[in-house]
Amino acid sequence: MAGYFTKEANGKWSTQFYYVDYAGVRRRKRKCGFTTKREAEAWKNEFIRKAKANMDMRFETFVEEYLEMISSDIRQSTMDTKQHIIELHILPYFRGKKVTDINALDVKKWQAIIKKKGFSDTYLRTINAQLSAIFNYGVNLYNLPYNPARKAGIMGKTKSGNMGIWSIEEMEQFLSAVENKDGAYYAFKLMYWTGIRLGELLALNVGDVDLEEKKLHITKSLTRRKKQDVIDKPKTPAGNRVISLPDFIVDDMREYMGKLYGMTKNDRLFHFTKNFLEHEIKRGAKLANLKEIRVHDLRHSHASVLISNNVDIATIANRLGHENIKTTLDTYSHLFDKNAKAVANTLDKLYRPVSEEE
Repeated sequence: MAGYFTKEANGKWSTQFYYVDYAGVRRRKRKCGFTTKREAEAWKNEFIRKAKANMDMRFETFVEEYLEMISSDIRQSTMDTKQHIIELHILPYFRGKKVTDINALDVKKWQAIIKKKGFSDTYLRTINAQLSAIFNYGVNLYNLPYNPARKAGIMGKTKSGNMGIWSIEEMEQFLSAVENKDGAYYAFKLMYWTGIRLGELLALNVGDVDLEEKKLHITKSLTRRKKQDVIDKPKTPAGNRVISLPDFIVDDMREYMGKLYGMTKNDRLFHFTKNFLEHEIKRGAKLANLKEIRVHDLRHSHASVLISNNVDIATIANRLGHENIKTTLDTYSHLFDKNAKAVANTLDKLYRPVSEEE
């Protein structure tokens, strides 16, 4: 597999060689455009290591393989986020290192560098999870002996501790403050009482609201990429769901949709931007003298209402579009703890009259 190296008429170098891939099949490869013969040879050697699933390949080559393999299984917006994190926070430190040479101490030193950048605990956890996912890919499919990121330990926290929640009374105060912004009023109210994500709200079509069956069909999500609105599939497969609507929301949607003259079932229900809604929730909170929360916190508030009213965990997970119950438990464990204490107090009150009779 020595290969041939040729200097082309334009002064660039090309390489041509045969290699055996991971399945044992002999294949031919040609690549042009290298500045030097040494550059062409280095590329050839790295390509062969990658083709053989050899963990002596450089980290950036392995990352390229990892991204290629997962690209068809995730949303483009998720892919963009992964690439951003990898290029900005991971590759600058690990580029040039062989995958097999990276150990837990290397990861610990990298974590120390990232921690100094002042990111939130949740973002630190996200960055660390991405590095761990790359090594997991090597462990599961390339026989990498172990995951050095897992051995190094977790960086950051799952929950930031700043989850904002409005009670039903606080939400009513807020809605009174923004009722002059007709469309925003209905959008905020729908989010609070259904728990849908902001992207899911913005992707809704008129036809997604079934007033007769009192159901909301979630089948897509809107994201903003390269200054363009892009309609994508929901965040997870479980994101495709049907949400039952309470009568008062059905009445609200009927009232709102009655004002949308000339709209077809394929037209978007809410023509807002994320920035507009973020601005309006801040403005409304200030007018209503409420603590400020994010638009996404309306989803958390909905979960809080369900949990505090003893709705079972499976129903909550399904309504929120979580892939599994564990996600719901991990996200809202502190709320379930509070609810558990309330249940204990209720049981205590039920028991006391019996014990007093004795």
